[in-house]
Amino acid sequence: MDDAIECDYSVQGSGPPLFLIHGIGAARNTWTKALPVLCKHFTVVTYDLRGHGTSPLPEAEFSLDELVADLELLRKKTGFETAHFAGHSLGGMIGPAYALRYPDRVRSLGILSTAAFRSEDDRTKVWSVVHAMEEEGIPQVLETLSSRWFTDNFIADNPEVVRNRLQQVIETNAQVFLNVFRIYAGTEMSPWLHNVEAPSLILTGENDGGCNPRLNRLIDEALPNSKLEILPDLKHSILLEAGSFVADRLVEFIKALPANKMG
Repeated sequence: MDDAIECDYSVQGSGPPLFLIHGIGAARNTWTKALPVLCKHFTVVTYDLRGHGTSPLPEAEFSLDELVADLELLRKKTGFETAHFAGHSLGGMIGPAYALRYPDRVRSLGILSTAAFRSEDDRTKVWSVVHAMEEEGIPQVLETLSSRWFTDNFIADNPEVVRNRLQQVIETNAQVFLNVFRIYAGTEMSPWLHNVEAPSLILTGENDGGCNPRLNRLIDEALPNSKLEILPDLKHSILLEAGSFVADRLVEFIKALPANKMG
């Protein structure tokens, strides 16, 4: 196995196992609004990616392969032979990459607010944010992301949630944050996504700029067994704005699977 790291994790709820994978500069608490719904139906495993939350810092630069290896080590540690997996943003890339490498372990995938099939313009835009952070500093650029992540009404009504999310990024080790941001910007799933056979639910916000409906329709077309749902009005932070709604969609999708997939 690649140089896997033992990540900190939590297990709660009861039912078939469901692993939840957060995005860049976040932590397992990003699933807080979804957990009350999910824990009624699943044994939910949440964890902090390496270098995030309370998980250990990596000793060197890492790639998507190492993040997949971390997830497989966690699966082994928890003892579940097979499970459902759902990931947000970068987590929505880790999940399919894990399913490609370990297809027999995956009952289903939730692919939330992520990107593939980026055009040259799409790639330029996401890399411009990475380069700006590298050159100017993460806090100096971070404020501009608020309006990309959250709807205007949510920002107005929940300023503390927005502040806490930005602070969470600032408190993440800068090298780790830039490392995962580069993975997110540089990963292109289009060459291999058609080989991911797990039943997959694809969700993205109607107004998510970087992980927009156009790209997610292409993800849906590439996957052999998938369902796409565009969430009205939402931007990128669908878990913080509408976590229980997202959880309802996941429950509904998984419950509709054949019994041998449901678990």
